[in-house]
Amino acid sequence: MERRTRRGPPRGGRGPSGPKPVKEGDIVEVEVVEKSRKGDGVARVEGFVIFIPGAEPGQKVKVQIEKVGGTYAVGKIVT
Repeated sequence: MERRTRRGPPRGGRGPSGPKPVKEGDIVEVEVVEKSRKGDGVARVEGFVIFIPGAEPGQKVKVQIEKVGGTYAVGKIVT
């Protein structure tokens, strides 16, 4: 029997080595779509997850990116 190998990007979306749609210091406007297990708001930019402390689902907020990790970013609400 022939063994098949999967080709293409890793499962789960954007891999840690792919280009990220945000960088530290960027200000982006996002809609919070859910809450994380820790209670932070969760938004996405081009599928890239942004955690926003103090944000609630349904809010549209301006966020300054404070930290960018391999698969996520953390931002704070700015006015």
